[in-house]
Amino acid sequence: MSLNTVRHDYKITKADRERINDHRSFLVWFTGLSGSGKSTLANLVEVELHKRNISTFSLDGDNIREGINKDLTFAPEDRTENIRRIAEIANLMVDAGVVTFAAFVSPYIKDRENIKTIVGKENFIEIYINTSLEECERRDVKGLYKKARAGEIKNMTGISAPYEAPVNPDLEIVTDNQSIEASVQTILDFIIQKLK
Repeated sequence: MSLNTVRHDYKITKADRERINDHRSFLVWFTGLSGSGKSTLANLVEVELHKRNISTFSLDGDNIREGINKDLTFAPEDRTENIRRIAEIANLMVDAGVVTFAAFVSPYIKDRENIKTIVGKENFIEIYINTSLEECERRDVKGLYKKARAGEIKNMTGISAPYEAPVNPDLEIVTDNQSIEASVQTILDFIIQKLK
């Protein structure tokens, strides 16, 4: 951290932006194993909110790793840095008055706790997409589990790297036996209450 920086406080605040948008802004963090449905659900919920004229934006793990975080690996320390950077980006977006969706495996509890420190506890909603490893492997949308089982991928969450499930998420969606439509509706109902 540079000792030669001074934070500049601007006259337009988050509250001013929320007033123009006519809704609160916050970060909705989707966590769960790869293939659990995080990005799918975040995307569908965003579509529904967009129809209601809610200002939104989605941050996705693969998309972020192709850009700002392309220098990071999947080693534990890089995973932590990946999540920290995303939290900082999300914090700027929340300050801009945007309901921000983040769909990231984010396997470590300590990293998810750090997000709360960065964006503020009052601006953070944690949604645990609780899908069994068996179901995620059955789906294997990206073919990652097959590669991990064959030893081609190191540090695969759920296989050779741990996933620490949230202890007390704001919302838990169990997708193994629930339709996408039902999951979207549950999340939507929860978020709409928070917008007021």
